[in-house]
Amino acid sequence: MTDDLFRNKITLSKIKKLYIKVCNFLKLKLKEELIMALVTTKEMFEKSMKEGYAIGAFNVNNMEIIQGIVDAAAETNSPVILQVSSSAIKYARINYLMKMVQAAVEEHPNIPIAIHLDHGPDFETAKMCIDNGFTSVMIDGSKYDFEENVALTKKVVDYAHEHGVTVEAELGKLAGIEDDVNVSASDAMYTDPAQAEEFVRRTGCDSLAIAIGTSHGAYKFKGEAKLRFDILKEIKERIPNTPIVLHGASTVIPELVNMCNEFGGDIPGAKGVPDEILHEASISGVSKINVDTDLRLAMTAGIRKTFAENPNVFDPRKYLGEARELIKETVKHKIVDVFGSANKA
Repeated sequence: MTDDLFRNKITLSKIKKLYIKVCNFLKLKLKEELIMALVTTKEMFEKSMKEGYAIGAFNVNNMEIIQGIVDAAAETNSPVILQVSSSAIKYARINYLMKMVQAAVEEHPNIPIAIHLDHGPDFETAKMCIDNGFTSVMIDGSKYDFEENVALTKKVVDYAHEHGVTVEAELGKLAGIEDDVNVSASDAMYTDPAQAEEFVRRTGCDSLAIAIGTSHGAYKFKGEAKLRFDILKEIKERIPNTPIVLHGASTVIPELVNMCNEFGGDIPGAKGVPDEILHEASISGVSKINVDTDLRLAMTAGIRKTFAENPNVFDPRKYLGEARELIKETVKHKIVDVFGSANKA
């Protein structure tokens, strides 16, 4: 009797180990399939540089935002980059985010979709995202001096390239506040073109975010909005094959700000980068333009409007559905009227 029990325990132990192995294998295969379906930014950017348009990189935090963005990309036949900050990962959790992105890819298989880490603060965060199926990561070493930024970026590039993942880096400092990024106006600095050339050569980064006058958040300019296109031109001349990225590039759409304020908000004096300036950037060598604040405004405006007009509503599908629709229309406007990426999928 004792021997039978012993043998049964051994058998159960083997079955359990085999079950764990099978589960891990299936998880790995699912991850590989997701990576296969998603794309890196490499081919996206090569085409954008050749044909003179920019690709929108839109920050995501939940299901409705992802759906609004990808539905807009599908309706306009545009490639799109879904990007996630470290704060968004803390909020939504990386597994949830990746499963929702997987659903978007399955629903719209003909649209090139990349999943990108925005403002990765350190090597460990970038590695975590790469290991979880991201196809692109940003390492933001702009807070360090030049040599430290080079060393950190090179470390991420080496690991990412081993796994077929592209890397965005940053040189120069943008003012403003967005999630964990907080730079005062006095500490902001433009990107030096000569340094940009050296930085790309030494790090091997795949794209470079530069500082030419944009800033994070909803309060980008006190006076007239102006970007240093002379710096952009020189950088492109020095590194013509490196895709250029603009951060802090939301328009802070006045209609959305007004809608928020009309229905109980308090966002006075918000001012972003005008559409015409962003369009000029998109045809002047910028391959990727980041949008976050405009999506936040669209979601907030949709929710506020629903609550104000229908105070009896407590079904999340009602107010989040309105928000999702506004996000979709905002993204379509960017793709068609500003970035020029419609029908480029």
